[in-house]
Amino acid sequence: MTKIDIISGFLGAGKTTLIKKLIGEALKGQKVVLIENEFGEIGIDGGFLKESGIQINEMNSGCICCSLVGDFNAALKEVLAQYEPDRIIIEPSGVGKLSDVMKAVQRVVDGENVVLNSHITVADVKRAKMYIKNFGEFYKNQVEFASTIILSRTQDVKEDKLEKTIELIRTLNDKSPIVTTPWEDITGEQILEVMEGKNDFAEELLREAEICPECGHHHHEGEHCHHDHEEHEHCHHDHEGHDHHHHGHEGHHHADEVFTSWGKETPKKYTEEQIRGILDKLADEESQEYGIILRAKGIVLDEDGRWLHFDLVPGEDEVRYGSAEYTGRICVIGSELKEDKLAELFGL
Repeated sequence: MTKIDIISGFLGAGKTTLIKKLIGEALKGQKVVLIENEFGEIGIDGGFLKESGIQINEMNSGCICCSLVGDFNAALKEVLAQYEPDRIIIEPSGVGKLSDVMKAVQRVVDGENVVLNSHITVADVKRAKMYIKNFGEFYKNQVEFASTIILSRTQDVKEDKLEKTIELIRTLNDKSPIVTTPWEDITGEQILEVMEGKNDFAEELLREAEICPECGHHHHEGEHCHHDHEEHEHCHHDHEGHDHHHHGHEGHHHADEVFTSWGKETPKKYTEEQIRGILDKLADEESQEYGIILRAKGIVLDEDGRWLHFDLVPGEDEVRYGSAEYTGRICVIGSELKEDKLAELFGL
């Protein structure tokens, strides 16, 4: 099965740098074909990529998503037949519409041993507002259709500017994860995990707590989920709010075995004291001001740009410094969670 990843983004957003990072750090040992479609851009450094054992199909005769749609299908089939790659990375012209490229890929995917794995957009944090104003139709399309949005140059802006850009992006796409951490602070593998949707904090925690992420019930060791998952209302992902609601059905388990999780992704900075204060409030079992808390876990930035990792279970909590994440993430699991109060507590 060949995976196809579309890496879109406006001219100069950093697509080439990101592709090099992914190839150098996350895709070693895979047979990768890069199809790049230039539109007045300087070509990617062919030497670097050839050394990595990658064939380049340069398509400089126009834009994949318009004049090249016919040729694109043939070119893609030829690449699949000739190289049988593990992965094809398509870097479309900076001014193209992502939805058009996706449609062109979809035509080839049908009937071939191929899957459209991800369709991401690289967005320069400094220029989002200006691009929306000047190139609205194309820029908005790239953001709206992205399965992951990867912000570039976040190390060059202040926190309030970063937050404003995220708010702007969220008006166009409130579902997909946004990578806000500077690229030099995270690995290509971490970025790839987010692109492939394998970075679900809440689901990870539910599994750790032996709570079935499918149905929200607590299963004891060795006990399986006997009910038909089809009839369950599935966990609705809202990546912005990351709110997961699990609804159990009467008769399967007791109502008190149904848990919910609340979470946010945020680049907001906290001091260690603030986080400890928040955990103290969440740990107060008497008040239940925020609901009945079973677990709270997160990774957030501190004022010095270091990453604070925190973990709370009733009666025990830990705050330490650790590795970077693609953006700050907070998740709380419990029952009768008061989501507005939690958002207020974390200042979100």
